[in-house]
Amino acid sequence: MTEQVERESMEFDVVIVGAGPSGLAAACRLMQQANEAEQELSVCVVEKGSEVGAHILSGAIFEPRALAELFPDWEERGAPLTTAASRDEVYLLKDAEKGQKLPNALVPKSMHNTGGDLTRYVISAGNLCRWLAEQAEGLGVEIFPGFAAQEAIVEEGVVKGILIGDMGVGADGQPKDGHMPGMELRARYTLFAEGARGHIGKRLIEEYDLAAGKDPQHYGIGLKELWDVPAEQHEPGLILHGSGWPLDTHTHGGWFLYHGDNQQVVVGLIMDLSYQNPWLSPFDEFQRMKHHPVLAKHLEGGKRVAYGARAIAKGGLNCLPKMTFPGGLLIGCDAGTLNFAKIKGLHTAMKSGLVAAEAVFEAIAKGDEGGQELTDFTAKWEASWAYAELKESASFGPAIHKYGTMAGGAYNFVDQLLGGKLPTLHDTTPDHAALKPASEFEKIDYPKPDGKLSFDKPSSVFLSNTNHEEDQPCHLKLADPELPIRDNLPEYAEPAQRYCPAGVYEVVEDDDGKPRFQINFQNCVHCKTCDIKDPAQNITWVAPEGGGGPNYPNM
Repeated sequence: MTEQVERESMEFDVVIVGAGPSGLAAACRLMQQANEAEQELSVCVVEKGSEVGAHILSGAIFEPRALAELFPDWEERGAPLTTAASRDEVYLLKDAEKGQKLPNALVPKSMHNTGGDLTRYVISAGNLCRWLAEQAEGLGVEIFPGFAAQEAIVEEGVVKGILIGDMGVGADGQPKDGHMPGMELRARYTLFAEGARGHIGKRLIEEYDLAAGKDPQHYGIGLKELWDVPAEQHEPGLILHGSGWPLDTHTHGGWFLYHGDNQQVVVGLIMDLSYQNPWLSPFDEFQRMKHHPVLAKHLEGGKRVAYGARAIAKGGLNCLPKMTFPGGLLIGCDAGTLNFAKIKGLHTAMKSGLVAAEAVFEAIAKGDEGGQELTDFTAKWEASWAYAELKESASFGPAIHKYGTMAGGAYNFVDQLLGGKLPTLHDTTPDHAALKPASEFEKIDYPKPDGKLSFDKPSSVFLSNTNHEEDQPCHLKLADPELPIRDNLPEYAEPAQRYCPAGVYEVVEDDDGKPRFQINFQNCVHCKTCDIKDPAQNITWVAPEGGGGPNYPNM
């Protein structure tokens, strides 16, 4: 007989899961409307990171369109947008030494970051979220960092809030000294803004069949580093993008390098998780990429000060699930609102949060007690400029997957010139199903890091400030613990030890010489790649104890 745990419960009008751009934008807009209407409203935001911004990782070039709608006076309020985009360069890297700069006329308009009526900025998404949290609290929002939402409370088919994970549970599953049962946070409406591949959002999509009639969501893994560089090679606002080497013709993705403020440069690689070769290691591709002369000249003489990785939901409109269900909404990257044609998602995520806030407040203002399906949200969302952006670029990802980076890029270039008049393409193969047997490829011998431009995983994870309480249950759940060695090792050379960017998964030998699958969950940077790319879909990522994971500064 299962022992019933007594849990404390708190009631709110709205609970928001995740203090990212969409969740915080929604929280601010909800309270703005309540204050304008002189109506009482209780709004709570829960964040699994130790502080707001600790788990936020993005490029980021930011379009302040949604921000200006939320706070027209954002400059006077001191929003951390200080480095305007000044110059764009786009390259095709042909090999380890050669790179061709593309003429501006051949670059798709969605990739242009300078010119036009809207100024774009090189920013830290984490710092933007920290600032948004200050605005939210000033408006009356309650924010609880360090508390991990573990599951949705669903009663008679209606989402009624969330359950916070227990604190102080040992690796054996038994309570330790200081054990605290997780609280129930109940609400009229719950907004899920967990970011890409949110673990509760994933379950809600399945439970309510929200992806019916949609293409499977597609993802990339984004790896990023922050560098301090010498003053003489720093050009604030310079934006570089590129594709080609080191990725082969069957592996899609691209790199970015942005000159931000404080004499810093950010550099990163986004690699589609639809790749075929199980010997590929996104981390090692990123490390060798930095040695290319086009990138190296911006980093040489500098010092790497931060590292991180995060999955990106990049499927676009074709993969966007239904975002409404009884009692709640999926917003931002939990649904997949990123516009990959622009390599930008902060502005569309924020807009989804604003639309959600307006739909929720309208319902509550009319006396709605909650639990309804907010179908008005769908009409408002589909009438928004963010939805129009996604509709215009619906073929972007599928074209690259179908025709390759160059031919797919050409298709998208023509489609954008024609205003989206070409037929809409689809990609119906899930990313995990794209992996082919290891026997079809040669093992890749990656160069050893030099400690100047390239580095190993342990030193990188150290820079992510990742920490988990070691005596707690592993948050990486295997449906079949025997499968990695029994099936994945002979078929795919167990790809988890390479697709994970933090060294979480290893195949080690036991004393008797037999291979064993080892999970170093303490290293986990919460990127969710394992949940997406495992070919058997055997790994499920769930939230560890609140406050665990990376602590990203300025990322």
